Amino acid sequence: MASYKSDRLAEDVKRELTAILRELKDPRIGQMLSIVRVDLSNDLSHCKVYVSSFEGLAVAQQSVEGLHSAEGFIRRELFHRLKMRKAPAMHFVADDSIAHAAEINQKLRDLEG
Repeated sequence: MASYKSDRLAEDVKRELTAILRELKDPRIGQMLSIVRVDLSNDLSHCKVYVSSFEGLAVAQQSVEGLHSAEGFIRRELFHRLKMRKAPAMHFVADDSIAHAAEINQKLRDLEG
């Protein structure tokens, strides 16, 4: 039962983080940044956020640095928006899954003719 609660809360965190990212004004954070997945620990104390950029892995890694700098603001906003007892520690990870999916899509299109 606890897994269901943490999965549901992880989806809520993902939705709110997407909204919070649009409000950040740090130039290191890419405009085409997307949250791929959110892993929330069972005790809700740690949150690992996988971010990817349409512009490539280098932009995603640079965005992770900006997100790390804004971690305090993000935690506070998340805490207030979701009415949580405790704001989880945020860990941002650069992911290249969007670029990888685009490459696969392009290869499939090339095979079609």
